[in-house]
Amino acid sequence: MSRLKDKVAIITGAASGFGEGMARRFAEEGAMVVVADLNARGAERVAQEIGESAIAIATDVSQRSEIDEMVYAARSAFGRVDIMVNNAGYTHANGALLHVDEQSFDLITAVNMKAIYYSTLAVVPIMERQGGGVIITTASTAGLRPRPGLTWYNASKGWAITATKSMAVELAPKNIRVNCLCPVAGETGMLAQFMGEDTPERRAQFKSVIPLGRFSTPLDIANAALWLASDEATFITGVALEVDGGRCV
Repeated sequence: MSRLKDKVAIITGAASGFGEGMARRFAEEGAMVVVADLNARGAERVAQEIGESAIAIATDVSQRSEIDEMVYAARSAFGRVDIMVNNAGYTHANGALLHVDEQSFDLITAVNMKAIYYSTLAVVPIMERQGGGVIITTASTAGLRPRPGLTWYNASKGWAITATKSMAVELAPKNIRVNCLCPVAGETGMLAQFMGEDTPERRAQFKSVIPLGRFSTPLDIANAALWLASDEATFITGVALEVDGGRCV
């Protein structure tokens, strides 16, 4: 299995959830993976379980210096950067928009928006010198069909989708493809915050608007990311791919 043979991928938020799924799936397909996460122990666990083709690095994506250190670590270990996955994310708890404090709002914009800017500054010059590359961002169906109670999170994901499309147009002449994934709510650590409370009733309510009748899984998102990162998608750029069981239909 070698759809990403000899490719080097950086994945943020890779200690759990969608990011961990991507790290494992990419490695299965031959990639060398940088497992980046604020949770250093979690990142180490994932990298150790993957094996020699992975390294772990503790990274706070809201800090430009740490993004730069992450990219430096990738090049030091593997010599290049072919795939940048902006997967780390943050949300406020489901609730009234007037009740979200400024600190939470600032963290949402730093992690879900500004981190994309920082990583772009760091990897685009490298990819341009290499002759091309791939940038993938984990956005959300929340940026396409917003739910009430998550207004500022929704807005950040709408920004990520627009940034993806704008970057794709500008970077296409450099052979850098830029796409994003729009998962529906998934079995990850942020699910309870999305729902407000994790109860059978709330789960049923959220699942009721997903035609295929279940939440997304890390493997669902990893398989979609794998395709976008692979040469099978060399003519795909500027796409916000819905991985949502029909939620946005």
